[in-house]
Amino acid sequence: MEPRLTVRPLATPDEHEWCAGLMAASEPWLTLGLDAGALGRTLARPGSESYLALLGPQRAGCLVLDLQGALVGYLRAVCVAPELRGRAWGARLLAFAEQRVFQESPNVFLCVSSFNVDARRFYERHGYEAVGELRDYLVAGLGEVLMRKTRGPIRGWAAR
Repeated sequence: MEPRLTVRPLATPDEHEWCAGLMAASEPWLTLGLDAGALGRTLARPGSESYLALLGPQRAGCLVLDLQGALVGYLRAVCVAPELRGRAWGARLLAFAEQRVFQESPNVFLCVSSFNVDARRFYERHGYEAVGELRDYLVAGLGEVLMRKTRGPIRGWAAR
């Protein structure tokens, strides 16, 4: 039996560094040319919530949510350790993110890089729909596909 997944806020500089390094060594950040320094700033961005995923004592991944601003409920990043990929841990992290966002907003937003077709299929399987593409947004010649999963319109929705 596999250990239980625990997700909690990042607590130490070492955890921030580990998450930034994990992301920097993974797609889409490799292709986008984002290094651990830039990704560390993403993890520490004011208004963001950054989380560490643990399987027992083992670091399993991380995620970053934005719950303020124009796109309340924006999933900025989700990343699973390479040795744990393909075993549904990403889906579990996504479910955690959705549960957290749906406490504040009826919508979860995310961007997936246009070249990252496997990630786009993953999000579509979990109920996300493409709502538009931001061409040349992060890197010339590449796009970011804005995706949304919704429980209804903002108007009339009440936080739980």
